[in-house]
Amino acid sequence: MCKLSQEAIEDILRSGRIFEVGGAVRDRFLFEGRSAKDRDYLVTGVPYDDLTAILKTHGRVDLVGRSFGVIKFTQHVKGVPHTFDITLPRKEHSTGIGHKDFRVDFDPHLSVEDDLRRRDFTINAMAFALDNDELVDPLGGRLDLKNRQLRMVYEQSFRDDPLRMLRAVQFAARFKFIIEPQTYQALRDNAALIKTVSAERIAEELDKLLELAPAPSEGLRLMQTVGLMKEILPELEEGIGVDQPGGFHKYDVYEHTLRVIDACPPDLLLRMAALFHDITKPQHRQLTDTGASFYGHERTGARTARRVLSRLRYPGDFTRDVSTLVERHMFTTGVTDKGLRRLVRRVGLKLIFPLLDLRRADVVGQGMGGSTDDVDRFETDIKAELDKKPPFTFSDLAVDGHEIMRLFGIEPGEDVGRILSYLLECVLDDPALNEKEKLQQLASQYYQQNIANKNSNEESDQ
Repeated sequence: MCKLSQEAIEDILRSGRIFEVGGAVRDRFLFEGRSAKDRDYLVTGVPYDDLTAILKTHGRVDLVGRSFGVIKFTQHVKGVPHTFDITLPRKEHSTGIGHKDFRVDFDPHLSVEDDLRRRDFTINAMAFALDNDELVDPLGGRLDLKNRQLRMVYEQSFRDDPLRMLRAVQFAARFKFIIEPQTYQALRDNAALIKTVSAERIAEELDKLLELAPAPSEGLRLMQTVGLMKEILPELEEGIGVDQPGGFHKYDVYEHTLRVIDACPPDLLLRMAALFHDITKPQHRQLTDTGASFYGHERTGARTARRVLSRLRYPGDFTRDVSTLVERHMFTTGVTDKGLRRLVRRVGLKLIFPLLDLRRADVVGQGMGGSTDDVDRFETDIKAELDKKPPFTFSDLAVDGHEIMRLFGIEPGEDVGRILSYLLECVLDDPALNEKEKLQQLASQYYQQNIANKNSNEESDQ
C-alpha cells in the first residue's frame, strides 16, 4: 500500500512529529514482511489549521472530520489517488452509553501516549515514530501480539463504543488470538449494549469476520458464548441442539451451519449464504421412521435471509443474491440437459458456480465424509452447456420486445413480458427453437390462446 510522501512527512517534521498508528503498526509485527493495506497517521505539535496548510501543498485536503481533529488527505502517486486519515491527538470523554455519547477534545500539544490510551485494544495502541523509527508502546501491545492475546485498553472501553465487542470477536477469529479474562468478562457484561450500535456498523464487522477469518466459526462461537449472537443473529442460535437424525448429518443444525461456513472459500456472498442456508430447519423438523425431514426449509430460509439482511441494512442486490443461493441450495445434480439449463436460468450465470461451491461446503459440513464427485461432474456438464451458448435471458432470444409489439400491435406492458417468458421457456427446453421464424410462430400461437382471447372477453364484458 502507498505511504504518505516523504516530502509531506519532512514538511510536517519541520513543525512537529508524525507517527504511523493503528492497524498498520499492528500488522508490521503480526505479519512480518507484509505491507499494510491502509496507513493512518497521527501528528503532534502542529495546530489543525497549520497542518491543513502544510498538506494542501502536497495534495487534496478534506475537512469532513474537523470536529474530531481528522483530516482526509489524498495524494496522487503515479496517477493513482491514495487517501490517508491524518489526525491530531485527542481525548474522548464519555457522556452516556454508546459510541455517540462522548465528547472529543483534540489538542496538538497532547502526547502520543495520551492519544493511544483512548484506543480499543493494546495491539492497536502502538505508534511508530517516523522521525527516529522508534516504537511507542505505553500499554504493552507488542507483548500482547507476541502472546497472541487481545486486551482492552481501559475498563469502560466497550461501554464507550459497544462496536468494539464485535471488533474483539473478528480480531480473535482473524488472528487466532485469545481474549484475556478481564476483556472476556467485559464482553459478557456489556453484550446487550450492541443494540445501541447502528446496523451498518454491525454489518461491517460481520463482513470482516466472514470474509477475512480463516475459520469464521471461531468468531461466531465467541459471539454466542458472550451473548452477542442473541442480540444480532438470534435466528442462528435457534439451531443449537436441533439434531438431524437419519444418517446424513453428524452435527446439530447450529454446528453444521458453522462448519459449512468454514468449508466455503473466503467469499462474503458465499459464506453469508452458508450462514442462512439451514436457518429455518428448526421450524421444519419432522421426525420420520428413518430420521427427520426438513421439507421447505430452503424457501423459508430465503425469506429469513432477506428479512435479516434488510434488518442489517445490506444492499438489495447482495440480499437478493444470498436469498437465491439459499433458496436453490437443495438442487439435484441428476438432471437432464433441459433441467440443467433451467437451473442456470433460475439461479443466473453469476451465481451458478457459487451455488456449486455452497453444495460442496454443505457436504463437508455434514461431517460424514461424503463425496462431492457428483457436483464436480455437474460443473463439467454446466461448463460444456455454456460453451454451446444456449439462451438464458430475454436478450439471448432471436426476437425482442420491439418485435413482439410490432407483430401483435400491442403497447409495452406485461403482455410483452409474458410472451417473452413463454418463448424463453420454449428455448430452454429446446435451444434449436431459437430462430426468428420459429419464435414468431410460437409467439403467435401463445398470443392467440392466452392474450387475444382474454382481451376480447374483457371487451365483451364491458
